[in-house]
Amino acid sequence: MEILIKVSQFILSLSILIVLHELGHFIPAKLFKTRVEKFYLFFDPWFSLFKKKIGETEYGVGWLPLGGYVKISGMIDESMDTEQMAQPAKPWEFRSKPAWQRLIIMVGGVTVNVILAFFIYSMMLFAWGKEYVPIENLSYGVHADSLMLEAGFEHGDKIVGVEDQELTVLSDVNSAVLFGGARVIKVDRDGSIMTLTLSEDIDQAILKSGQQTLFSQRFPAVIDSVTAGSPAEKAGLLKGDKFVKINGESASFTPELLELLNRNKGQKAIVVVNRGGKEVNLSVSVSEEGTLGFFYKAPAQFFDSVIQEYGFLQSFPAGITYGWTRLTDYVKSLKLLFSGEGVKQVGGFITIGKLFDDKWNWQRFWNMTAFLSIILAVMNILPIPALDGGHVMFLLYEMISGREPHQKVLEYAQLAGIAILLTLLVYANGMDLFRLFK
Repeated sequence: MEILIKVSQFILSLSILIVLHELGHFIPAKLFKTRVEKFYLFFDPWFSLFKKKIGETEYGVGWLPLGGYVKISGMIDESMDTEQMAQPAKPWEFRSKPAWQRLIIMVGGVTVNVILAFFIYSMMLFAWGKEYVPIENLSYGVHADSLMLEAGFEHGDKIVGVEDQELTVLSDVNSAVLFGGARVIKVDRDGSIMTLTLSEDIDQAILKSGQQTLFSQRFPAVIDSVTAGSPAEKAGLLKGDKFVKINGESASFTPELLELLNRNKGQKAIVVVNRGGKEVNLSVSVSEEGTLGFFYKAPAQFFDSVIQEYGFLQSFPAGITYGWTRLTDYVKSLKLLFSGEGVKQVGGFITIGKLFDDKWNWQRFWNMTAFLSIILAVMNILPIPALDGGHVMFLLYEMISGREPHQKVLEYAQLAGIAILLTLLVYANGMDLFRLFK
């Protein structure tokens, strides 16, 4: 059922993005009196699941959920309709329109994706506001991952600065290091300010480790409730117990506790908890998944969070600002893909599908849809033939030089672009399968 919910959310999100992206091409094409022969959600090689012709356009749903398309008359696209292109140009065809009109038609899809992302973020802020824990409110400091420990950080360090970048929340530190190239971090360690410098290739080490959360919130490990019939209940753990040690190692804070449980999967462990000011020793069986069967108190019960609410009009500038930050961070992250470790992290539909919640959560759904809209916009504007950016590249050449590219050049470029995209598609989804079976 959980997989079905994830898949349903993914397909719904993808369908929304594809339809609106293609509308971004369709609407300006119609405004400029350009004939659109087909408008399809998903691809339809050999057959379609549904189709209906209305006026001069056939609307349909294909069976291959790898994208969608609009087939515009007189244009070299993925249909590779060279027979039509061999005929004299008609007034309603794409190739008959002025270059500036063709440019607007081609950038329409990307424009809609960017506007959609900004709109979704704005409406999310209007509906749910923004709740966050300011980094200065992390009174127990941070939990450093293994790479950060090797770099000299310690659990409990309080981060006070990352070079000249402004910090609001803890995730800003991760972004500054991974995407912003920050390497100098100041911490407060037991009242003393220390400056730690990361290695220049730390981003490659992070990608290789697969752990992209360098620092996480550190808060006391206190039981909020115990699941009936669980190892925790059988061992005698109670609500309000504060963890102290597991097998002699400190487990006072939740991140350390989770690491120790994971290290003792399927084994017996001696747990020490503080119960009403007294230490109690218990023997407990850790499950094969590294769990005991209890819920711990959430971070919100230990930190003062800030809830920022937005009126309808206020939500738009805030949503655009937030959307722009997500967009620029994503663009910056692309440089990591061209590194030795970055190319190993590429993923396809399984990777994307896993980002959705296993329960139907509208806030999470819209957040993911907005981010996927940004990804779709950026990837489509890349200057690769067969993508919108490839068509834009040739149109800009025509507008600057005053000469149209030769028809055969466009055809060969389109074929090369399709080959590149299919290769990337196979590689990305192949990496998904490799990681799944591994």
